[in-house]
Amino acid sequence: MPKMKSHRGASKRFKRTASGKLKRSHAYTSHLFGNKSTKAKRKLRKGAIVSAGDFKRIRNMIAK
Repeated sequence: MPKMKSHRGASKRFKRTASGKLKRSHAYTSHLFGNKSTKAKRKLRKGAIVSAGDFKRIRNMIAK
């Protein structure tokens, strides 16, 4: 049986940290910034860690 391929879309969206966690970027950051507050836009800049409930599923998608 051939090797499983990694999910290419997920591989581009998630990166593994040095401690093994998965890093993701925030949604709502591409357009319509006029009606978002400066504070909201600033908080969306930084990355975030994938939640515990999604971790296992996403880890399997990006495993090579």
